Amino acid sequence: MSKNIVFKNAMVYTDGAFRDTDVFVKDGIITAFRAPCCSFESIVQIDCGGNFLVPGFIDIHTHGGAGVDVNRATQEEFERLSAFFASKGVSAYLASVLTDSEENTLRTLDTIVRYQISNAGGAKLLGAHLEGPFLSAAKKGAMPQQFLKPADEALFEKYAASGAVKYITIAPEISGAIGLIEKISKSIPVAVGHSAADYADTLAAIRAGAVASTHTFNAMQAIDRTEPHILGAVLESDVYNEIIADGKHVHPANMRLLYRLKGNRKIIAITDSIEAAGMPDGEYKLGINEVSVANGEAFIKGTHSRAGSVLCMDTALRNMVQFLGISLEQALPMFTENPAKLLKLNKGCIRCGYDADFVLLDKALQVRMTFRGGEAIYQAH
Repeated sequence: MSKNIVFKNAMVYTDGAFRDTDVFVKDGIITAFRAPCCSFESIVQIDCGGNFLVPGFIDIHTHGGAGVDVNRATQEEFERLSAFFASKGVSAYLASVLTDSEENTLRTLDTIVRYQISNAGGAKLLGAHLEGPFLSAAKKGAMPQQFLKPADEALFEKYAASGAVKYITIAPEISGAIGLIEKISKSIPVAVGHSAADYADTLAAIRAGAVASTHTFNAMQAIDRTEPHILGAVLESDVYNEIIADGKHVHPANMRLLYRLKGNRKIIAITDSIEAAGMPDGEYKLGINEVSVANGEAFIKGTHSRAGSVLCMDTALRNMVQFLGISLEQALPMFTENPAKLLKLNKGCIRCGYDADFVLLDKALQVRMTFRGGEAIYQAH
């Protein structure tokens, strides 16, 4: 029997603006807006209390949270992670697999695939983002150097055979990168990052099919007055730009510069969160790395190298509104529609025919409820 749901008494974000309307959902899909002719018999009514109903957030770059590290997670831990993300307004996410040994990367990908089968509650795990191993040692950041490799089509195919890989980051300057990008980009989106590439090599990667930039400004060669490098190329081109929206990885002034260059249609807000997200300061792991978290900032233990963040998507939304001086309407595509377009998902918009993944936000932009396929996966107490 089909399940019919109507979301009432909400300010609904649709086509770039808020409207006072109802949203009808059937079997997890948005079917109509206000329809006076429709009978409310055999339909579940959800009163949104006059709050904002917006698309569910999609985090395409996260290494964990709630004490769960993606590279070491069990299926039970992914269940906890998905529930945690739902409490932050996330309805779908990619698990970012940090550069690791071949053995552990394959184990992690297998766990992701097995968890996807049982992922009935919490945010939907869409698959894996491979952050490596085809990255530059010069801009490795938190990537363990001993596991970095030149572009290797056979190894990628081995990882891809799991069915989990939905997105990958590659450094354009490493041996064989351009050819691998050209091949991979026919099936999954490729981002450039963790790179000291020059302008020409980066443009070659973009022409080969790269469509995004991994955590723009971080772990990439900066602009010089005579050589734009990778940063200049990704700012100038039409690729999507990930941005860690915590105000610590990237100065708010640089975030505003990015917004002036790209607007809200080519920026994707990410967390790059680690298992310490939602947890107190202390000692944690990021893949094989030992990480120290103090005052809400994560560093590889004993160094000044950043190791992801403790950012959550609801905080990132409030940060973007504040740092950029923009409206909620202007900020939302960076959390919803843009990542959905990058991954070619039927999500990210409140339009007929799209998945009914929603977040209910109050006037202070706090998460009140999160929905996946029209079903509540989180409710604030």
